[in-house]
Amino acid sequence: MGHAASFSTPVVADQERDWALVDGPEVATELGTDPEHGLSSAEAATRLAQHGPNELDAEPPEPAWKRLARQFSDPLIHLLLAAIVISVAAWWFEGAQGLPVDAVVILLIVVANAIIGYVQEGKAADAVAALQRMSEVTAGVVRDGQQLRVPATEVVPGDLLVLAEGDSVPADARLLRASSLQVAEASLTGESQPVTKSPATLAEHVPLGDRTNMVFKGTAVTQGLGRAVVTETGMGTEMGHIARMLNETEQESTPLEKEIAGVGKVLGRSVIVIALVVMGAVALTSDIRTAQDAVDVLLLGVSLAVAAVPEGLPAILSLVLSIGVQAMSRRNAIIKSLSSVETLGSASVICSDKTGTLTRNEMTMVRVRSRSGAAEISGVGYAPEGDVLVEGSPLLEQDPELDLREEDIVVLSGGTLASDAEVRQEEDGSWSVIGDPTEAAFVVAEQKAGLTQRRQERFTRIGEVPFTSDRKMMSVVVEDADHTDAEGRVQRTLVAKGAPDVLLEHCTRAREGERVVDLTAADREQVERDVAEMSDQALRTLAVAYRPLEPGEYEAALAGDGSLDGEAGLALEEGLILVGTVGIIDPPRTEAAEAVAEAHRAGIRVVMITGDHPATALRIAQELGIVGQGARAVAGPELDGMDDAQLREVVREVSVFARVAPEHKLQLIAALQAEGQIVSMTGDGVNDAPALRKADIGVAMGVTGTEVSKQAADMILVDDNFSTIVSAVRQGRVIFANIRKFLRYLLSSNMGEVLTMFLGVMLAEYLGLTGHGEAVVAPLLATQILWINLVTDSAPALAMGIDPETEDVMAARPRPLSERVINTRMWTGILTIGLVMAVVTLLALDMELPGGLVEGHQSVENARTAAFTTLVLAQLFNALNSRSETVSAFHRLFTNRWLWLSLAFGLVSQVAVVHVPFLQAAFGTEALTLDQWLKCLALASCVLWFDELRKVVLRWRGEPAPAEPTPRLEPALT
Repeated sequence: MGHAASFSTPVVADQERDWALVDGPEVATELGTDPEHGLSSAEAATRLAQHGPNELDAEPPEPAWKRLARQFSDPLIHLLLAAIVISVAAWWFEGAQGLPVDAVVILLIVVANAIIGYVQEGKAADAVAALQRMSEVTAGVVRDGQQLRVPATEVVPGDLLVLAEGDSVPADARLLRASSLQVAEASLTGESQPVTKSPATLAEHVPLGDRTNMVFKGTAVTQGLGRAVVTETGMGTEMGHIARMLNETEQESTPLEKEIAGVGKVLGRSVIVIALVVMGAVALTSDIRTAQDAVDVLLLGVSLAVAAVPEGLPAILSLVLSIGVQAMSRRNAIIKSLSSVETLGSASVICSDKTGTLTRNEMTMVRVRSRSGAAEISGVGYAPEGDVLVEGSPLLEQDPELDLREEDIVVLSGGTLASDAEVRQEEDGSWSVIGDPTEAAFVVAEQKAGLTQRRQERFTRIGEVPFTSDRKMMSVVVEDADHTDAEGRVQRTLVAKGAPDVLLEHCTRAREGERVVDLTAADREQVERDVAEMSDQALRTLAVAYRPLEPGEYEAALAGDGSLDGEAGLALEEGLILVGTVGIIDPPRTEAAEAVAEAHRAGIRVVMITGDHPATALRIAQELGIVGQGARAVAGPELDGMDDAQLREVVREVSVFARVAPEHKLQLIAALQAEGQIVSMTGDGVNDAPALRKADIGVAMGVTGTEVSKQAADMILVDDNFSTIVSAVRQGRVIFANIRKFLRYLLSSNMGEVLTMFLGVMLAEYLGLTGHGEAVVAPLLATQILWINLVTDSAPALAMGIDPETEDVMAARPRPLSERVINTRMWTGILTIGLVMAVVTLLALDMELPGGLVEGHQSVENARTAAFTTLVLAQLFNALNSRSETVSAFHRLFTNRWLWLSLAFGLVSQVAVVHVPFLQAAFGTEALTLDQWLKCLALASCVLWFDELRKVVLRWRGEPAPAEPTPRLEPALT
């Protein structure tokens, strides 16, 4: 805390101030921050309260009253409200005797439906908001003298930003330091090429794209390092100025939502036509004498239309998706948009990086080779516990002339110097890494060799040529305190670390003990053999080299901003002295092999894409079961010479690609997509962002991934684990299967209501409905239809939306995105089940009425009650049917307690409406005897038995048989 800035009254950020014209230290002073130690935590909290969150103004939340009012905006609800008004008017003109029961009941049902819709929308909105918070952007800052990451929304004016390759710039800021810093500003300026940044003060006001000493919110660091002091946050940023000019942003509907909306429109039009036909038939077959009779006919038609269209479907769909995606987040897979769930379940190819995803990402150096000899390093993981062994004995107990000793530049200390990683011990005793795990392997191995303190005392790092994915190497310039010239100047040395094949091209000499010798062709071949041998053993290889610099050579290579970004800086990397190579192991994750097998079982191909040596990649791929013996790996340079046809042929046959550059990922995705595949692609670097965007499902690493890659991705892996991808695919399939379940249920149940009314009116004379003195001849009353819609729709549908896995979703091949959610077979089932419901309902009516096909002796009110009850029970049975299109309803029957609770609620509610006196008056029912209840139950169960028979036929024709899901994966809701 003592290092933090002591400023207490910072100058408030001024939107009109051109900070590019102010010297960096002066900017820090004006904004009240320490350019080395940043703000104190207390001061940052004060400024956050003063300036507010660092975010753009969002559209104000919709007031609760508007959300409630929208529940009444559906045209069918308008019809129902109009019918209520007409019913009340007719009751008034006829003397206003008693209560207008129909109008009151329908009004209560409309209000109940509105409340249910309001609650469902609220829950869906809350779930989506929670998902957005899970994937929030973080920023590197220095506070209290410590570097840490905080949510980008908590960045304040005066904060000291730490910028690195892959970071998203969280706010507008004035650069204080920059090393090879390039920023992509296309999102702000439209300029496609990254802009090279420098802290040098500008002499005059220039356009936004030319302010090279400023970085802006919403842009991305593509290369290098930098530090900057925040000048503006939130709406005060340049991005905020643009946001003010945007009037509104329309959110694009997902393909699934569009299809559901289309189904709703078609169904709505069809049902309105049917309702008009039913109303016409009722009017023709009924003895309409009073205004109330006419109103009853109108209510019947409107009620039928309202009940038949599942107007709550969009809210249920959003809520089910949101709940499912939140369940996935608890399993370390954060899905950023609900639309990705549909694509995820259809993935046919998973392209995965190797390091950290298929492997443990606990890089451990196990072998060192140089011209003087070889050594093994014991110990696993990041704890510095182990020894450097030469011929089985610890090096520290020997005195050979090996390059692993504390000499001028050694393999371990050289590799540690040319790295930015830090290994620290946590409070619980475990060891963690900040930075690149491969670089951390050098740090840990150096500690095991006992060289760390000597290296820290001897060498001081003063410059850097940063690593890039294109160069595959990095270099640093250090001052060697042990070596000075005659004039007392400290020796400066360049130390480089990189891929052996790349670094070897920059070397002309090699170190052997204390001598430096020319690097011959035979020496190069030996290094290549050593690398190949280690790669065959699944070791990742790196090489270390160095070169003492001539006096003044370092200063001459510096660019104007003090960095080594120019050609002169890169020229320092020529004529290097090779010290040695190392082998680093990253063992495969034990669960990765199981996940690969699970993916293959699901018809999903796994493709490994890595920057490692082809032999290393192939060895790991074979261990994990991605490929078998005899498979081959294709290296990135081979892809460069291929045309589109050759590339498509290669991706059909090859599943291991090594030594790939970011542009190769784009080529591979395009080739796979051209083959009709739905591709998931993993990535972690800023250069992976284009590939993540192009993939059907871009997957970013949550631990090692850059902020840019996370923003470009559709899914973020919290644990960087390949098995999480496969688990997410499974959950995506479960969610999509559940969507089909409740669609099957809602549409078939509503079809049963429509066909009951249509056929009941058309066949009224044959059913015995006519001739009873009824003004309106119909199998069910308007209020009964609306009751069915209220009781049997929402609760079971929601319960099916969170249904545990009924059948093994990974036993089927991926679903093509071109396949409709409601396909022909599903429509056939919906219509068939709806027809069965109508038949058993009308049969229950006919069995109680005198004069029909089956002679009965009950009143019309009693017969309607039996039909009403049969239809309700049939829909409850249909909820069990709808859990699978081919698997028996009795398979995993009791795994969904929410479904059983919803069915119990429906049954109790129906008993109440049949036997409670005031509900009898409201819904036109009469009490049923036990025999009648059993009869209704038996007839309703025909829906279940018919569907069981249909499923047997489908399975006999080749549909999948019931299969237990693998127990290690949980249901969609826990």
